[in-house]
Amino acid sequence: MKTLEAATYIGKSASWLNKTRLNGTGPMYLKIGGGVLYDVSDLDRWLASKRRTAVYDFNNVAPDK
Repeated sequence: MKTLEAATYIGKSASWLNKTRLNGTGPMYLKIGGGVLYDVSDLDRWLASKRRTAVYDFNNVAPDK
């Protein structure tokens, strides 16, 4: 997916995705030539990593595997 499609998929803006590529906090992406692409499985993995059980980090429990 291109940036705008990926942003829509995860409920963020394209600008947000652009910023997270700079600081490394967003989903994995592919850099092919001058273009950026996102794989759906990487977006899904990133979304799953954001699941929480509490507001504060110390109260979050690891999901059962």
